[in-house]
Amino acid sequence: GPLAQRRLMDVRLGELHVWVCSQHFSPQRLLAAAHRAWSSYCARYIHVKQGGPAGISMLLAGYCLLSYGWNYQHLSKPSLALLF
Repeated sequence: GPLAQRRLMDVRLGELHVWVCSQHFSPQRLLAAAHRAWSSYCARYIHVKQGGPAGISMLLAGYCLLSYGWNYQHLSKPSLALLF
């Protein structure tokens, strides 16, 4: 079909700049695209009907890394020296 009617995943790399120029990026369409991406993430990793708890463990691991980053200033060498 015409290039403007193709989905992003169906566009070849050489045609990408032409496809981007032919699209109309309104705030409503960008919001709808963000909603579709979030729904796809939830369907793939959070609301899993089969398999393990991959989505929840990924969120927990991200939270642990973020918390460590926030508290890294408090975990300096002088404060750790008091523990030993």
